Amino acid sequence: MATGPSAAPIIQVFGLEGDQTTRAAIRFFKERRAPISFVDLRKRSIAPGELRRFTERLGARAILNEASRAYLDAGLGYLRMDDAAIIERLLHDPGLVRLPLVRRGNEVTVGRAEPTWTAWVKGSGGP
Repeated sequence: MATGPSAAPIIQVFGLEGDQTTRAAIRFFKERRAPISFVDLRKRSIAPGELRRFTERLGARAILNEASRAYLDAGLGYLRMDDAAIIERLLHDPGLVRLPLVRRGNEVTVGRAEPTWTAWVKGSGGP
């Protein structure tokens, strides 16, 4: 729990420990002394409700990493998938998730979103 005059919500970073963009996001928040919680998707998969929070705000396609090796190896570029099928794939294969997924309260981002993160850290809540 954050304390002090700027008791902001804890920022959750979902990603893979060895992923460069995930490490950059964690470093971004640590350098600004923002309280974060990191969830390694290889150790603990994202909960369906948590993934739904991201897909409702950003769309399932925004979270699907079409450049990932997992996407290419599975031949998913040849399939037509609706949002439900994409979400099902994302739940079972963290290699398909565009990283990092970052959440602050009800606000979410995917990928590098430093302007939004800066606004969160400054306390304005959005871009």
